[in-house]
Amino acid sequence: MAAKIMILNGPNLNFLGIREPHIYGRTTLKEIEASCQALADQLGVSISFHQSNMEGELVSLIQSAHGHADAIIINPAGYSFTSIALIDALKIFEGIKIELHISNIHARDELHRHSITSSACTSVICGLGPYGYLAAMLAVVQKLGQLPDAIPPALHGLAAAGKT
Repeated sequence: MAAKIMILNGPNLNFLGIREPHIYGRTTLKEIEASCQALADQLGVSISFHQSNMEGELVSLIQSAHGHADAIIINPAGYSFTSIALIDALKIFEGIKIELHISNIHARDELHRHSITSSACTSVICGLGPYGYLAAMLAVVQKLGQLPDAIPPALHGLAAAGKT
């Protein structure tokens, strides 16, 4: 059965490519979504891709993944640093949860340095730019043991070594 991955994007990410390009680059969220869909097609997985500026809507999306998705990839954006509601919703979801950030939050100013939502996630990816979304998708498929044969054998070896 093909893996189902929900990709969530928090506030202001709809302005990627325009907002602070010196931090986030010039790639738009639509371009990221297109890249994710292309990789999903190659990996044989399905994705649903969402963005919301509203905390409650993100909570509802996380809740809707319960029993319907194998993994959530979330870029909580500004809610990373403030949202107990997202933490609680993520704790309900029993599948793989990968938090990602386009920038390296650990190298940012004090306000943007410590994500509280990462405490409810399986893994965290930060600082890879838009490629972080693709790395997160590959990580999900690897963790589910569903890497296709077209992926280099060395990665399959890592997948087998990573199973505990």
